[in-house]
Amino acid sequence: MQSDRPVFVIGCPRSGTTMLQLMLHSHPRIAVPPETRFLVPAYFSRRMYGDMRLAENRRTLANWIATGRNTKFRELGLDEAEFVQSAMLGPGSFGSVVGMVFKSYAERFGKPRWGDKRPSYYRHVEMIMRMFPDAQFINLVRDGRDCVASLKEMPWYKPDSVHAMANWAEAIDFGERNARKLPADTFYQLRYEDLTADPETELKKLCAFIGEDFDPAMCEPRHIAEVAVPKHKVWHNNTHGEVTTAHAGRWSTRLEPWEIALCEEVLGDRLIANGYELSGAPRAERQHVIAFKAAAGKRRTARLRKYNRDRFTRLREPGPLAALLTEGQRRLAGLPQQRNRELVIR
Repeated sequence: MQSDRPVFVIGCPRSGTTMLQLMLHSHPRIAVPPETRFLVPAYFSRRMYGDMRLAENRRTLANWIATGRNTKFRELGLDEAEFVQSAMLGPGSFGSVVGMVFKSYAERFGKPRWGDKRPSYYRHVEMIMRMFPDAQFINLVRDGRDCVASLKEMPWYKPDSVHAMANWAEAIDFGERNARKLPADTFYQLRYEDLTADPETELKKLCAFIGEDFDPAMCEPRHIAEVAVPKHKVWHNNTHGEVTTAHAGRWSTRLEPWEIALCEEVLGDRLIANGYELSGAPRAERQHVIAFKAAAGKRRTARLRKYNRDRFTRLREPGPLAALLTEGQRRLAGLPQQRNRELVIR
């Protein structure tokens, strides 16, 4: 039987996750939407919506997903009323309502398998597994110096390059932790540089991991970019061209000398561990190292504060969390196989 496990693309921002999302979306059986922005805030606000075994609560959550100002639902090309109805008629669990968006998106393209992409999910793997216990994660790693160089030029990235370095370090550390903790069939890591240098080889290995046959269309994601990349996201313009190695190593001309020095001092061990060579830059100035440590500490404190608040919610969950939309999810819940078209009624 072919797999229907959901697939999540994660990694530091500007690591090439949109390119990888489009490669997966180019597969005839898989649909991965552009960033939706509702999964994490919905989870941390789940007490507001109550027990999802009640249809009216499912309606309330689905309405927020469909109409919320920051959820990006409108970019998915789905009918709002149909989605809300599907959520109400679907299984009574929090993950089922959230996952119904991705399932509906996949049905829009006539595909049986769905997923999601958001770089910052690397911090929320445990949370996602609570909602989708059969999930698979693909962690994309890129040279941290290139990530920093790209992040500092993004119109939506407000922190400075020092915070961008702390972001990359955090993503790498979470990747190592997830690789240690998760089963081999749940977590897969690959490098952006390898993927762009030899897409076919890397995508064949990736397809083996997710349990799908390789399709050559995956190597040419530009064809699907016209449909799957929102027009206003001009920073994803590169996805409309050929897969290329031209963007690797551009940090050497895009970063200031002090930024290169700081990257190689505070990220050096992580860079080397992931197969990246250092340039031999001089030692970073002390105030820059202190600034990096402060930025990393600030990120860690904010993350722990949010997780500690969530621990109290976990003591008294408002209702069932795990989705019941795939065969794997239903099997883990001890439920029988679903009949065709059981969950979505048109």
